[in-house]
Amino acid sequence: MEQQKQVTPERIMQMAWGYAVTLILEAAIRNKVFDTIDSGPKTVDEVAAASGASKRGLRSIMDALVGVELLKKNGSNKYELTPESATFLVSTKPSFMGGMAAHTSEQLMRPWMQLNDVVATGKPATSVNRQDGGEAFFQELVSNIFSMSYAPAKALAQHLALGDSGPPVRVLDLGAGSGVWSIALAQSSPRVKVTAVDFPGVLPITQKHADRFGVGDRYTMIPGDLGTVDFGRDHNVITIGHILHSEGEERSKKLLKKCFDALAPGGTIAIQEFLVNKDRTGPPMSLIFAVNMVVNTDNGDTWSFEEISGWLKEAGFTNPRTFDSPGPSPLILATKP
Repeated sequence: MEQQKQVTPERIMQMAWGYAVTLILEAAIRNKVFDTIDSGPKTVDEVAAASGASKRGLRSIMDALVGVELLKKNGSNKYELTPESATFLVSTKPSFMGGMAAHTSEQLMRPWMQLNDVVATGKPATSVNRQDGGEAFFQELVSNIFSMSYAPAKALAQHLALGDSGPPVRVLDLGAGSGVWSIALAQSSPRVKVTAVDFPGVLPITQKHADRFGVGDRYTMIPGDLGTVDFGRDHNVITIGHILHSEGEERSKKLLKKCFDALAPGGTIAIQEFLVNKDRTGPPMSLIFAVNMVVNTDNGDTWSFEEISGWLKEAGFTNPRTFDSPGPSPLILATKP
């Protein structure tokens, strides 16, 4: 007779202390733990000497990071990076994701502390998709999440294969933020000319990133709200990177129709979202992000590919499809006939 596995409270304990890992991660990044160890295994004393942080504090967080498998100890009692931390937590590397920890602790934790009331009332703690409340939020956020979208943006650019010769390719980057989606497209082809739309306080950050990647001279900036700005006509590509989730269903449908009208025939729309499955049973991160939208927006949510593809067809697009990319979810592409 098969023995039943004993039920323990271990997972519940881990969840109750889940906030601790975020703060430990941020403390390690700010005190240069991963940067210091990137050059080779180090003792606590060596990390303390390099960072100026206390040995007591460092030992505690570094041991905890071993426990969650972001560091490991070797036979000489020195700490080493894991492949995961070496790839995503060293600040000098292009795939650095450490800004997400700061975003969580500095921008999200305070409104999330009001979740009990938010669930009871259905009203958000704040509303970041409004310009008066969201502009400062996005000014801080967009640089922190650049690396989350850069790899999928480069994959999109490779997929579209815009080439080196021919007429200009007009790209409309909506909710441009750091400009990551259009930057990758502009890097892939000298034909690309970009129109970036975002709040007035965010567009200087877009320009700064575009300049840093050597494509800033090909940008035109249009400040304003996505619902009211004139998108123009005859764009060849429109990118909407992590925007629909904060807009809500009705505003998203209107935005997609507006995109359809702004695209040239044969043009492509590319959407990045935290997609849930059709039954809303996973993946966990996308379901948790839906709660984040309840906390931080009036009507935001996460949706399935089936839902978003239905909106695209309703707007007039054909062939809604997914494109696998190294992001949190596949991209959604569709075509204007």
